[in-house]
Amino acid sequence: MKKPFHLATVLKRLEKAVEPYPKAAMFHLYEQGYNTLFEQLISCIISIRTLDETTIPLSLKLFEKARTPEQLLQVSPKQLEDLLYGATFPGQKAYTMLGIAKAAVEEYNGNLPADFEMLTALKGVGPKCANLALGVATGKAAISVDVHVHRVVNRWGFIQTAQPEQTMKALEEKVPAEKWIDINRLLMPFGKHICTGRLPHCSTCPVLDYCQQVGVTNHR
Repeated sequence: MKKPFHLATVLKRLEKAVEPYPKAAMFHLYEQGYNTLFEQLISCIISIRTLDETTIPLSLKLFEKARTPEQLLQVSPKQLEDLLYGATFPGQKAYTMLGIAKAAVEEYNGNLPADFEMLTALKGVGPKCANLALGVATGKAAISVDVHVHRVVNRWGFIQTAQPEQTMKALEEKVPAEKWIDINRLLMPFGKHICTGRLPHCSTCPVLDYCQQVGVTNHR
């Protein structure tokens, strides 16, 4: 018999459960001093369909050359693509990043606006990266939904959605705003290391008594 879902208790348990694991890439980079909205957004672009183990070193490599929009525009598309080698779609990401830098300089005097609608209006910037960059860099209440977050909250039975964009909206309606940034900060490492896509670690899960295990047929 499962307990009625209690989000505050679940998040408190997850805080302890994910302590041994690496922080999600954007939070790790923030703690290393890469904390501007531009840096966070650029790193999130790198992270798309790319593991954190690749995203972090590539971000650090890029930031050795350029940390501001003005500096990035001094890097040629070919140089930037080479710097991004190892990430998925490096050429496309280089094009996206240079477009973001150009818009930052020409439209916003070098400072990206801390505004979801304006960020997602930039070519190549989706809701996940806009919200994650805003939440981490500015502390603004924002929910970022990646594959881990989407899977975990649906597996819990906390929400029932088919797409990450639907998950984001559903979570915004059910989660208090002051907890929004914790959703990605905690659920990303939890989903990556404990509530995995295949064979989740249900037998040692700290929130099993709250989880409906939706769609779980086999587990560890």
